[in-house]
Amino acid sequence: MRWWLFRLTKLPTLDVETLIMDFPQLIESIQLATSSSNLETLDPQQQAQLYEACDRLRSQCESPLDKTLRLLYTCHQAIAVRLAVDLKLFDAIANRASEDEDGKVRVGQLSEDVKADPKLDHEVTCAIGYSQATYIRYFLIHAIHYGLYFDVLDVRSSDILLPEYFKEKGWKTPDDIDDSPWNFAAGSKCGYFNYMASKPYYQDAFDTVMASPYRRDEKSWLDFFPVEEKLQVQSPSEVLLVDVGGGRGKDLQTFRERFPDLPGRLVLQDLAHVCGTSDIPGGIETQIHNFFDEQPIKGAKAYYLRTVLHDWPDRQAVMILSRLREAMAPDSSLLIHEKAMPETNIPWMAAIGDMTMMTAFSSLERNKNEWETLLKKAGLEVTQFWKPEGSSGQQQVIIECSIHIAG
Repeated sequence: MRWWLFRLTKLPTLDVETLIMDFPQLIESIQLATSSSNLETLDPQQQAQLYEACDRLRSQCESPLDKTLRLLYTCHQAIAVRLAVDLKLFDAIANRASEDEDGKVRVGQLSEDVKADPKLDHEVTCAIGYSQATYIRYFLIHAIHYGLYFDVLDVRSSDILLPEYFKEKGWKTPDDIDDSPWNFAAGSKCGYFNYMASKPYYQDAFDTVMASPYRRDEKSWLDFFPVEEKLQVQSPSEVLLVDVGGGRGKDLQTFRERFPDLPGRLVLQDLAHVCGTSDIPGGIETQIHNFFDEQPIKGAKAYYLRTVLHDWPDRQAVMILSRLREAMAPDSSLLIHEKAMPETNIPWMAAIGDMTMMTAFSSLERNKNEWETLLKKAGLEVTQFWKPEGSSGQQQVIIECSIHIAG
């Protein structure tokens, strides 16, 4: 069963005796917590623990009808957020809130700012269900709103036709990128990436989200992978690290900032339209390259792929990996920065990610065994799976690989 299908249909276990042991005190504690401004002072780990506890409590108290309705109507909120992005409603809310001492905003003011019908503004704002200034600021700063351009109308609209897709194709996991659910919904074989490339605004939105901080884990891979032990070259003229399909270069910039004295060249590779929008500081080279073509840099100390392979089914993923295998020297490493899905307790966002990969690309989020099998097909073998201490299934890992030598 696919990760997302298991996770999204999993029913909670209700421990009624524990829940009602001290019901009045429980209610009072929750009300005190939600009325306290101290919640904003919690560190990320504490916030995550509290969120998980609240989510478990909600799932146990939620009636089957409420759960069903919430699942059915979640798409309405997503579309409302997309409408708010198009209206520039979040910008207007943030601007108005900064002008008011209490941070309160009236719908009439917003309708004047965005030049829309007040009733429409009211409906969209209510449907979103989020009016806190903290949420609005986060939404704007971290460029999540850009994701709504290519996610809600493109990928999510394909989800609606999944029943028709599986009815026609049969109940088997899609594995052909030219016959993906997205292609089925679009009535085209152009592919999701080619479609975005033909829509400059969507392409810019995609590239912006890929470079956004919210796409990075709380703990950087540079904190748990032994960089200075594993990545050493003898001469500054040697290539230390190649970021293949590295987007706008945020990972290499962070690498250079963390290890400014580490010798060796850093090279960012991506397609021309991506490299053209990169603002790369000195010390990082930019090279236009398609990772399906022959790798022009031979024998680098390390090649780095961050969330690239989950966009591609096994056939294309092996092609990408094989190009790197051909370029690697015996002492080269390939560092794959992706999820390694757990077998149990699938995190909600990981399940959604798996469904998104299937819908858009006929691909998937892979588990440890699937990674090892894929790499072996490309003539590579896993040296080690690196992950931060105490990490949950939501954490991404670094899969360190080397050339597989037969015998």
